Amino acid sequence: MRIVCVGGGPAGLYFSISAKLRDAGHEITVLEADPPEATYGWGVVYWHDLLDILHGNDPESARAISAASVLWQQQEIRVHGDRHDGTAYFGGYGYSMGRAALLGILTRRARSLGVDVRHGERLADPAGLPEADLVVAADGANSRIRQSRAEHFGTRLETGRNPFVWLGTDRQFDRFVFAFEETEAGWIWFHAYPSFKGVSTCIVECSPETWQGLGLDTMDEEDAVPLLEKVFHRALDGHSLISRSRGAPARWQRFTHVTNKTWVDGRVVLAGDAAHTTHFTLGSGTRLAMIDAIVLAHALKRYDDPRVALHEYDRHRRAELHSVQAAARTSMAWFEHLDGYLDRDPVDFAYAMAVRQGNQPPWRYQTHLATQLSPVRRVRRAYDTGRRWYRDRRWGEAPLPLLGRSARTPAASAPRHP
Repeated sequence: MRIVCVGGGPAGLYFSISAKLRDAGHEITVLEADPPEATYGWGVVYWHDLLDILHGNDPESARAISAASVLWQQQEIRVHGDRHDGTAYFGGYGYSMGRAALLGILTRRARSLGVDVRHGERLADPAGLPEADLVVAADGANSRIRQSRAEHFGTRLETGRNPFVWLGTDRQFDRFVFAFEETEAGWIWFHAYPSFKGVSTCIVECSPETWQGLGLDTMDEEDAVPLLEKVFHRALDGHSLISRSRGAPARWQRFTHVTNKTWVDGRVVLAGDAAHTTHFTLGSGTRLAMIDAIVLAHALKRYDDPRVALHEYDRHRRAELHSVQAAARTSMAWFEHLDGYLDRDPVDFAYAMAVRQGNQPPWRYQTHLATQLSPVRRVRRAYDTGRRWYRDRRWGEAPLPLLGRSARTPAASAPRHP
């Protein structure tokens, strides 16, 4: 089968890998408009469940991804305001890595399997698709292919309320940090996590009222950086924010929630952010894109008729994504209305954030209170270390060290988005 993937992000590259592993006879071309390893943004975050999935699908690329990742423990929720000033904690552990490094690993793996990956090649006319038996539209949330066929796909775009900007920082965080700062114009906060050596991802978000009150709506993008560094001086410990990831300064934007009534139009199929988006507070975009890739490749292998394969992929993945996207909308809405929670002390505020997806059993609050105690966090880290050590050994990997530790030995652990 001749297959063209438009878009060389995680969805397009990992589909090409997964499809080639199942049928080496496929002729697959990946068209990516950007130069090699050039990407917007900084890092991606994921958890051990994705590593398990990747090891089951392609151990070689999974080992490379794991080796290029950093391991972090614990999440901190820091609240600095007139009424309250303190820190709360979530347990667990997670992984993160530079997005450019991830794309580099996937590109090399795809080429080693015979995929023709072409960088700097933009599809001139999304309505005039290349000659192929199958076109995988993996060209992101602003997919030009999807837009050219929006009526057929039944595309619906919903724009979030809060402005946000995707920055980096030269502060090397060793855990996932949410920092909330009260200003004269209102609350502003960031979500930060380590990405690669010496750099962390830092997503700044606030309400439209705070954005306008601070003058960020009229300020040049680069002029806003010193202001944000001043606002977050404590959380950044005096370190700098980085706006330019590929020559141009990061721009303020509002999140676009993408849904489609179908992901298939004849020989064209959507994958990754072209098919669906989930708010960054869930940290699931890369994971979902790579699972799309696996499911699509599996369907093409399982069913002789490509039309049946695409129908089954569409039916199966859209059903799975329904609850995930509902949770993402809930999470986005909670952060759009969090002023009503910030009069609480940091521990209670953090609990409200942890259970923003819906009702929780009564013991969840007691567990949260226990997590604020240092001895309990040490026990949790020891438990997570053992679990992580077992999973790493199962896949034949040496355990990653925690950030701040040099030896590749089982250490303590870290969290997942609540």
